Amino acid sequence: MEQGPEITIIFQSADGLEANKTKINYDGLNVGMITAIRMMEDHKRVIATAQMNPKAKDFLVKDTQFWVVKPRMSGLNISGLGTLISGYYIGVQLGQSKESEHSFTALESPPLNSDVPGRLFTLKTAELGSLGEGTPIFFRKLPAGQVVSYELDKGGKFLNVKIFIQAPYDQYVNPDTRFWSASGVELSLSASGLHVQTESLMSILAGGIAFETPASDAPLPPADGGTTFNLFGDRAEAFRPPPHTPHTYLIVFKQSVRGLEVGAPVIINGVPIGEVTAINPQFDAQKIEFTVPVTITIDAARYGVRFLNLPAGEDAVASNQRVMDAMVAHGLRAQLKTGSLISGALYVAIDLHPDATPATLDWSQNPVQLPAMPGQIEAVEDTALNLMKSLDTTLGSVRGTLTNADKVLGDAGTFIAPNSMFNSQLDNLLKQGGSAAQALRVLADYLERHPEALIHGKTGEAKP
Repeated sequence: MEQGPEITIIFQSADGLEANKTKINYDGLNVGMITAIRMMEDHKRVIATAQMNPKAKDFLVKDTQFWVVKPRMSGLNISGLGTLISGYYIGVQLGQSKESEHSFTALESPPLNSDVPGRLFTLKTAELGSLGEGTPIFFRKLPAGQVVSYELDKGGKFLNVKIFIQAPYDQYVNPDTRFWSASGVELSLSASGLHVQTESLMSILAGGIAFETPASDAPLPPADGGTTFNLFGDRAEAFRPPPHTPHTYLIVFKQSVRGLEVGAPVIINGVPIGEVTAINPQFDAQKIEFTVPVTITIDAARYGVRFLNLPAGEDAVASNQRVMDAMVAHGLRAQLKTGSLISGALYVAIDLHPDATPATLDWSQNPVQLPAMPGQIEAVEDTALNLMKSLDTTLGSVRGTLTNADKVLGDAGTFIAPNSMFNSQLDNLLKQGGSAAQALRVLADYLERHPEALIHGKTGEAKP
């Protein structure tokens, strides 16, 4: 009986493989058998020898791929459950090469189905998060592909995530397309209410990636396969305008910055014009003072702010210095404000305070330090402290007044005591007053009976 070719396949481990038992299947057909397994010289991998069927020699070419079929879970997809009963086997995907090959290295995971049209792209991300092989990719909430694999960059600074976008969705990927993580549920609270955003139930349970291409006047051609894109944290970050004319400044706060984080917005009159880029607390041992220098980047044009009535032809740097000097002279100051009472998050507010203490900018500094003033919380604390001091002073005055009053009342009590001289004199005065009153009553009664006495005097009284 004619025997087919003999090949070797290198595996990372012999887990699930057995000589003269593990089969090689292609589309459900047995095309070979593992006949021997041995350790390689590096002691890190194993090499299996397989006897192939005679008819299998035609697809033993350079790009033919082999892998171990076993139970796997990719995203919410579970495959290979049949091997729990039948045992592991080796899967095969035919190659397109014309060059014959008899030594292969098995894949760690099943390859993409070559019969599905589409293209591969690469995403760069600082962290993997909930992404993994099989994680779904969405375009306008429609399933459009999946994560194929991922690997750490050689420098160890980011990960390369290989994704597959199937047709016809791959034609909507152009050089300006934005990809972002769509895992879980995105909640946002605004003046119009609570908004809940998610791609699908699958993305909530297993994570996901979404992509979208910004509308433009001149549509760009589709991106080439293998193009690398950045993976953003959310849609807002993905569509944030690119830097226009950024300027870096330093603000030194002498108050608590709890709640302020890198990435917090810099806002003027409710309009974002920049963000916090660094927070570097420091302690001055000579002054015994703790301060928090905060570095910010202001890029008003990036956020759509238009500048009017600027001198034509003025240098951009000189124009920025002139505008900032004028605004600081008119009271421009930076302060911390609360952005959310629930989370306690802070942001940097830049506003005009005409009554602020005069200040100027030193353009020899790098970065230039902007003047700051106490924030809302610190101002309230100062006001409360001043109020408490004033109240304490008032209470002190009241306590003094009460003490004096108590002394006066004590003296008065001593003055009117029963055995006091004043009480004795008062008693005599009252007695004399009583006698005088009685005499007046007697005189009034006599005159009532003898009114002529007012002219002639009392009867029997000697005349002069």
